[in-house]
Amino acid sequence: MGDTDNSWKHGLDIVDQVYGAGASAMMHGLENQPFVAETVQHLFGEIWSRPGLSMRDKRLLVLGATAMLGRSDLIAIQVAGAIVNGELTEEQLAEIPLLMMFYAGAGNATAIHQGIQAAKAKAKDMKPA
Repeated sequence: MGDTDNSWKHGLDIVDQVYGAGASAMMHGLENQPFVAETVQHLFGEIWSRPGLSMRDKRLLVLGATAMLGRSDLIAIQVAGAIVNGELTEEQLAEIPLLMMFYAGAGNATAIHQGIQAAKAKAKDMKPA
């Protein structure tokens, strides 16, 4: 059980690195659910923590893959992590839907744009006055 506990904690640490401090709180109490355990321990603990690509590189790849799904909600989650980690500038965020329109289609690019705008609005609301 100790190895499982350690891999769970390590995975939660990586979740917080990817999405910002406290993001892993939504996983607490769910360690016995196979889907959540696999996500935390394997995807984050082993895959996102690998050194071959930077966090930003991984995020851009996930954004590209997610663009094909047309899911503005999932785009917003990734962009929020990028904003928290200072990985993408305003100018870079504006370029993403434009480029992806030609690779993922106009409808999916619209979802990307909406996700980016939602993440930016949320980040703005979270900044201290």
